[in-house]
Amino acid sequence: MKRGWKEAGNPPTEQEEQAGVQLTMLGMYTLLLLWGLATPCLGLLETVGTLARIDKDELGKAIQNSLVGGPILQNVLGTVTSVNQGLLGAGGLLGGGGLLSYGGIFSLVEELSGLKIEELTLPKVSIKLLSGFGVQLSLHTKVSLHGSGPLVGLLQLAAEVNVSSKVALGMSPRGTPILVLKRCNTLLGHISVMSGLLPTPIFGLVEQTLCKVLPGLLCPVVDSVLSVVNELLGATLSLVPLGPLGSVEFTLATLPLISNQYIELDINPIVKSIAGDVIDFPKPRLPVKVPPKEDHTSQVTVPLYLFSTVFGLLQTNGALDLDITSEMVPRNIPLTTTDLAALAPEALGKLPPGQHLLLSLRVTKSPMVLLQNKKATVSIPVTIHVLSSVPQGTSVALFQMNGVMTLNAHLAPSTTKLHISLSLERLSVQLASSFSQPFDASRLEEWFSDVVRAAYMQRLNEHLEVGIPLPKILNVNFANSVVDVIENAVVLTVAP
Repeated sequence: MKRGWKEAGNPPTEQEEQAGVQLTMLGMYTLLLLWGLATPCLGLLETVGTLARIDKDELGKAIQNSLVGGPILQNVLGTVTSVNQGLLGAGGLLGGGGLLSYGGIFSLVEELSGLKIEELTLPKVSIKLLSGFGVQLSLHTKVSLHGSGPLVGLLQLAAEVNVSSKVALGMSPRGTPILVLKRCNTLLGHISVMSGLLPTPIFGLVEQTLCKVLPGLLCPVVDSVLSVVNELLGATLSLVPLGPLGSVEFTLATLPLISNQYIELDINPIVKSIAGDVIDFPKPRLPVKVPPKEDHTSQVTVPLYLFSTVFGLLQTNGALDLDITSEMVPRNIPLTTTDLAALAPEALGKLPPGQHLLLSLRVTKSPMVLLQNKKATVSIPVTIHVLSSVPQGTSVALFQMNGVMTLNAHLAPSTTKLHISLSLERLSVQLASSFSQPFDASRLEEWFSDVVRAAYMQRLNEHLEVGIPLPKILNVNFANSVVDVIENAVVLTVAP
């Protein structure tokens, strides 16, 4: 026997909804609900934040995953009705004062007891983003029920149910995105008698019972799902370590924006020291023209500020400084006064040949990162002190060079960070004006470059293993994303 779709439960009135909103605002968790969100627009991003555009497919995947292998569906299984309690018991549909009190044909079914949900199939998740509000979430499932009674014997039923809910997207007091259930209805579909006999009047009673009881059983499933998803959204606020440099904390800079295809989050990166103090490097307000997002893809835009901050931390911590000795370079790169004399004899002074040299590299200014035209480069101003290294003695200063190392940055994404490795493109140097015997410093550039490639770049790339942290949003994995260097930012794009 089958019946068509029938709405279960009564939707809340407008007054009830207003009262619910007031209670929410007065509660511990005051939420900024987005009843009037603007639609995300393309154009210039004038903040220094990390812009994330999460496709609705990722939200659907997170909801589906929350239902697989967890206790959410298991908690629904169990008794729906039993003798003398519940909807078919005293005070219920059959009870005194109930909708269908004892007497007449329904007195024959008072012993229809132990109606239980034995199985709940994995719901099919369907979501629709509501521009300017939140999410329309539908869970389509099949419910298997078992029961017994004097007229029906052992009874097995199967019912199709669609749980439809309206969910608002807002920002929690902690500064994270949060989904809030605003309305939930269940729509009862086909009811099939798999075994047993169910007379038409009793069938109607069962149908009414399910219509009354299913919202209370299945709408909490939506609440449980949203709790799991909100935990994932809450991870956006997590601290991402930067190794010995400190950490980065991500928070929402503005309210989330919603279009019909994706959720847009403007995320503010807060850099902290190991001690937990906020490190406020200068934030250049450089506009970023964010490229359009294709359907079924998610994006995260990493601003220039984060790159500059990482290199600024390396510089202030002294990680960019290095003393290079002959033991740190291969034999084919000579580092002695003899080799220096062959390139610039004026620099040797009165020192004899054959002595080892010490190159002391010092970075006293923050490196400059340039992101444009699909290329990332880093310029590091460096002072190179050239000294004669005397074993068990005092080193003798020969001369000082001021230079700029131009480095090519190679970017490789992983699940949690954007990795950077650098290679030397060129090194330009000039002799410091304090040297008494000027000479053409360009003759030393190739030699200096070989030394830097052999000794300095390896050490620098070891420090850069901290990478550029990426925000955690719904466990979106950017490891296989496409990297695009645009003006003043890097865009990572990944398909679900």
